[in-house]
Amino acid sequence: MKRVGRFEAYTLDECLDMHLGEKGTTRRDEHERSVEAALDAYRVGEAVRSIRKQRNLTQEELGKRIGVNKAQISKLERGASITLSTMSRVFKALGAASATLDLGGDMGKVALW
Repeated sequence: MKRVGRFEAYTLDECLDMHLGEKGTTRRDEHERSVEAALDAYRVGEAVRSIRKQRNLTQEELGKRIGVNKAQISKLERGASITLSTMSRVFKALGAASATLDLGGDMGKVALW
């Protein structure tokens, strides 16, 4: 905590410590995992949006290619909803011939299709 005039200013970590517990506690670790999962879904959604636009496709056109409605593509692009099977269908529809998942470290990579 740092005093700024008559106010107290806290860092994000200090706030998380107070409200969720310190790093290593169950509640804090669950929170960190959920934030990371949301960021991953957001990044995938951004990639879909970018590639879709490069291909000059509307959300509706991409949806028709994979058998879903425009709203589902919109959700996917916002990172709100994505499964591995949906991600596979979307990237195949966008022209990706293959994809791998990098598991990091000594775990290597896995071919998705």
